[in-house]
Amino acid sequence: MVVQHGFWDIEHRLAELSAEGDPLEKLSATVDFEVFRPVLERALRRRIDPAKGGRPGFDVVLKFKMLVLQSLHGLALQQTSYLVRDRLSWMRFCGLGPGDAVPDANTLWDFREALISAGALDDLFQRLDQAIVAAGYLPMSGQIIDATLVSAPRGRNTEAEKSEIKAGRIPEGWKSKPAKLRQKDRDARWTVKFSKGKTKEDGTPQGDIAIPHFGYKNHISIDRKHGIIRRFIVTDAAAADGARLREGLIDPATNTASDVWADTAYRSQANTRLFTATSAGLRWFPEVSTSPTRRSASRRSIPEMGWFPARCCTPYGQ
Repeated sequence: MVVQHGFWDIEHRLAELSAEGDPLEKLSATVDFEVFRPVLERALRRRIDPAKGGRPGFDVVLKFKMLVLQSLHGLALQQTSYLVRDRLSWMRFCGLGPGDAVPDANTLWDFREALISAGALDDLFQRLDQAIVAAGYLPMSGQIIDATLVSAPRGRNTEAEKSEIKAGRIPEGWKSKPAKLRQKDRDARWTVKFSKGKTKEDGTPQGDIAIPHFGYKNHISIDRKHGIIRRFIVTDAAAADGARLREGLIDPATNTASDVWADTAYRSQANTRLFTATSAGLRWFPEVSTSPTRRSASRRSIPEMGWFPARCCTPYGQ
């Protein structure tokens, strides 16, 4: 027997989500996203030509909210569009109903690239952070910093081409082939990620497994109490984690607690001098020896993060 669901069924489900503490509902109540509309419209003014006619585009604030969801949850654009259609809480956050049209991945990609071209994307996310702070969600319990790898498509290049790319130059054979050049990622780099090997059936531990990785690295700093992402830096995958501390990853000006929680990848004399000069303290996750040739931080679980997920991919990533 098929049961026909009505409008009030959806309302009851949303009420249940609110009763359990919907984080996106709290974000909507904290930040007035309409304040971003003038910036969004100015950034997209060159792309909008009413004289061409056609169906009106999606609302710019709606698309910006979807980029915020993508950033908070570390999703691909296609997955973001799917989850907005699938989850009632995400629909409510975006101001949509079950029957409303949702921007697809191509629409979001075009919107994001337009903001990047206009130099507005970083400013928008900084304003979002300022609005959250102004609402009273101050970073009061220190910051947690960490990095995650983001894969990029692997290309097959010759040794000569690799040398040119590493030197920051375009290989000679690519200059006359713009279609080929567009398909080549000249910013991503290779690195090696170590994974702990499984213990054998007799209990004998195995050595670490070295996994090559090509792509980028997202470095993020989150507030330890609220879980709000305060800063992020995107680098190639080979960039060292520790150096990012000296490039503005931490936020000592607004953080009312001076502690910074990090694993031992960030431990260095330069960082120690930095924190000594700023009267801040570094707290390391315990270090354990996992093999004769390398050491790694133990994967201690980070405390529950309030109402923002700590997982994040920057708005540039897809």
